[in-house]
Amino acid sequence: MDSSKKHLFPDQLLSARRRNILSRFGLGIAASLVLLTLLSLTNSSFSVPFVSPLLQGLRNSNLNNPSPVSTNQVDEKKPEVVPVPDVKVLSFESGQTRDTGPKNTSLSGEGKVSSFESGQRSGETVTNSSLSEDDKVSSRNDQNTLEANATMISVGNSSSLVSANASKEDSGSVEAEQSRGSYEDCDIYDGNWVRADDETMPYYPPGSCPYIDRDFNCHANRRPDDGYVKWKWQPNGCDIPRLNGTDFLEKLRGKKLVFVGDSINRNMWESLVCILRHSLKNKKRVYEISGRREFKKRGFYAFRFEDYNCTVDFVGSPFFVRESSFKGVNGTTLETLRLDMMDKTTSMYRDADILIFNTGHWWTHDKTKLGENYYQEGNIVYPRLKVLEAYKRALTTWAKWVDKNIDRNQTHVVFRGYSETHFRGGPWNSGGQCHNETEPFHNTRYLKKHPSKMKALEHILHDTMKTPVIYMNISRLTDFRKDGHPSIYRTVYKTEKEKREAVSHQDCSHWCLPGVPDTWNQLLYVSLLKAGLASKW
Repeated sequence: MDSSKKHLFPDQLLSARRRNILSRFGLGIAASLVLLTLLSLTNSSFSVPFVSPLLQGLRNSNLNNPSPVSTNQVDEKKPEVVPVPDVKVLSFESGQTRDTGPKNTSLSGEGKVSSFESGQRSGETVTNSSLSEDDKVSSRNDQNTLEANATMISVGNSSSLVSANASKEDSGSVEAEQSRGSYEDCDIYDGNWVRADDETMPYYPPGSCPYIDRDFNCHANRRPDDGYVKWKWQPNGCDIPRLNGTDFLEKLRGKKLVFVGDSINRNMWESLVCILRHSLKNKKRVYEISGRREFKKRGFYAFRFEDYNCTVDFVGSPFFVRESSFKGVNGTTLETLRLDMMDKTTSMYRDADILIFNTGHWWTHDKTKLGENYYQEGNIVYPRLKVLEAYKRALTTWAKWVDKNIDRNQTHVVFRGYSETHFRGGPWNSGGQCHNETEPFHNTRYLKKHPSKMKALEHILHDTMKTPVIYMNISRLTDFRKDGHPSIYRTVYKTEKEKREAVSHQDCSHWCLPGVPDTWNQLLYVSLLKAGLASKW
């Protein structure tokens, strides 16, 4: 073939005009590639589908300039926690305000100092303004996920809860530090009992407090096991401080705290007296003002803490409303309960600085004469009224009295919820038992439904009352503790026959001391701190 024919097409293609067009086109492509490369290297969010694979190697190459923040730096950064300068906190030890200087706001462990200042709460998460918006969103999403996971942990499985937290702490990850928040921002009544195999529990040694009623003093009554004093309450979403007795007394200086209610509140009152007394060096400076050491009879009792010029009192009023009488049509006298009138004991506590109310255990058909010809309003005695309806009406009377008579600027009102019972094999007056229980429930499927009385109370607290009330929702946490009751250990038995006979008359309502009510008082202390009341005590 003629060589001139072979080169005919190339000569035509590479004519001067077409070479010029080709050169300009090539320069355009090259310039575009350079621009795309610069954009990709300076902005990680910029992406072009067919170019990204080509540039991926360049991003990872050592020829590129290092990024402003290394990968290790990003992993080590704690995006949502920053030092807060010059936060003033109230010392738990002295109750005095002190300047702590820069302080990390994350809270973990028991006994941490809490801030009572209104501007910046201790444990509050502070947004780091130097983070990019994408980093903030990512960090918030991670925190929400952690909180959701914490909520999903079964409260009935203490071993899984403890081991999960331990593994997170060992890992040293950001998630481990953020998995528990401040007690100010979590539900402290949602949690589980965990074993305390150290010196943190109980709050006072068994047998050390002379002001425990014999019926509650299981140690003195020779209960053979002592595991019931070695459990502490652990909320799912946070850690809570221990009750610091000295700090509590300092905040009560010159004040009056009163428990009002039934014998379960007396249980809690005796517990607090013992905890506070144990924190003092000179225990002779604590005494009941009338000299009494037995408190089962209904009435008024007051413990004075001389060094702090304060009292911790108990007023027996199991119904809140007035027990009365009514003459029937045939001249007979009927004992009644006036659902529309408060008990006469109100004069004993209306001037208190802190009031802790409870009622519930006497609201049964057995203790209210089956609701027949017993409940009274005005001049009307109801032939029959259901106990729950009567309970609602009595609570409404109480709520109106509180709103009208309690100075919310002086007095802080607390309502402790219903304490569950654990009678097995029958009710309290028909052979119910709990004397062989030595461990709490570890599975939530054995717990009861939320008490209907507490649903009625919650409606009144939230929808009816004007006075703010701290609601201690302890029903579920007490339901775990089938092991904490006096059962047959309400007295010392002289013979085995007496002990056997006691099996049919057990106490599975009240609690051994030391024991569960000590935790209620810890939660009372934390609830007051949480509500921001400590600076007002």
